Amino acid sequence: MAILTYREALNRAMTEEMEKDPSIYLMGEEVGHYQGAYKVSQGMLDKFGEERVIDTPISENGFAGIGVGSAMVGLRPIIEFMTWNFSLVAIDQIINSAAKMNYMSGGQFPMPIVFRGAGGAGGRLGAQHSQAFESWYAHCPGLKVVCPATPKDAYGLLKSSIRDNNPTIFIESEVLYGSKGEVPEQEYTIPLGLGEIKRKGTDITLVTWSRALGFAEEAAAILEKEGISVEIVDLRSLRPLDENLIYESVKKTNRAVVVEEGWPVAGFGAQIAYLIQKNAFAYLDHPVERVTQMDVPMSYAANLERMSLPNATRVADTIREMLQ
Repeated sequence: MAILTYREALNRAMTEEMEKDPSIYLMGEEVGHYQGAYKVSQGMLDKFGEERVIDTPISENGFAGIGVGSAMVGLRPIIEFMTWNFSLVAIDQIINSAAKMNYMSGGQFPMPIVFRGAGGAGGRLGAQHSQAFESWYAHCPGLKVVCPATPKDAYGLLKSSIRDNNPTIFIESEVLYGSKGEVPEQEYTIPLGLGEIKRKGTDITLVTWSRALGFAEEAAAILEKEGISVEIVDLRSLRPLDENLIYESVKKTNRAVVVEEGWPVAGFGAQIAYLIQKNAFAYLDHPVERVTQMDVPMSYAANLERMSLPNATRVADTIREMLQ
């Protein structure tokens, strides 16, 4: 096992895939000469040159559209948004072109494109730069949505996303880029739609993804000292969704909490809660609960940002109430 940062794992995945397939290229703001806004593409310009690592103007709608067009004619673009907050400028290209092209063309135009970049809150970046949009994109048929939480998962899931012939929304938590973890030195992939039990337990199931996995793990460690056994399900991708993994865990623990960084109203956790009550209702001893970001725009102030986000204390308190 190698110890890599989250950004190094992503870099390794893109580099290996681009070495194998000349149709793959990376395009976005500052991906080349600046080595990536978060240094994810460090060294790639020197290795692949300006025809395959392409710096763009500040025009998300423009370069996302170029990516869609190039995917239609046989290339396999990786489109980097400096942050998913900026993807809103390109949402017409993502929703109305990329997501629907294969369907609208009767299968004549596969759409092998990956849209990737930083999502969620990054630490005192204000309301316009601190938003978790995975529920928006998971809402749209035709898109795959991937939200890895560890370097190992980031590597294996990005390789699978690049090889997929469908448009993939690949959201990387902004605060995880420097996090470290074990990554096998031998090449591997992780199938999209395959979740993982990150911690086994018997008393309650926490369903989560991306940065919120950290909140869940912190809460589980706190509660373990109180004799409460928490099982953590890391979905890893929201579309496709590993529903059976959720149900099997809930059938064992009889309780579930969804922990997510996004807002509560129409958040993806609401979909998970619906699926659990629909398909595992007979096993529930308590209604499904959710721990989310507060239903407010994110504050710039550090103390208010911490209050707004989900955290281990809120998760642990929710679990204690459910077990009373």
